[in-house]
Amino acid sequence: MDSNLHWDESRPLRELSKTLARCDDPRIIESFLLQLFTPSEVEEMGKRWALVCLLNEGMSQRTIAKELGLSLCKITRGSKELKKENSAFRKMIDL
Repeated sequence: MDSNLHWDESRPLRELSKTLARCDDPRIIESFLLQLFTPSEVEEMGKRWALVCLLNEGMSQRTIAKELGLSLCKITRGSKELKKENSAFRKMIDL
């Protein structure tokens, strides 16, 4: 196998991110995500975004866990990401 031909596992995510960034119609993005992911994946992504928003609003981690049916581990991870300097979560919330 040619050593110059190798799989760049980060490339598809970069391309997907660029594609989504070019679209200014939330309906198209929602439809695209519903077609790209399974219903359970869509539900999980929605819950993860909701947990970030609820943390930002000041809701306790235990309340979020109960409301969304998520583990405290996932919520703690979200909280840590939200608190990081230059957090992408914070940037997306502030859009």
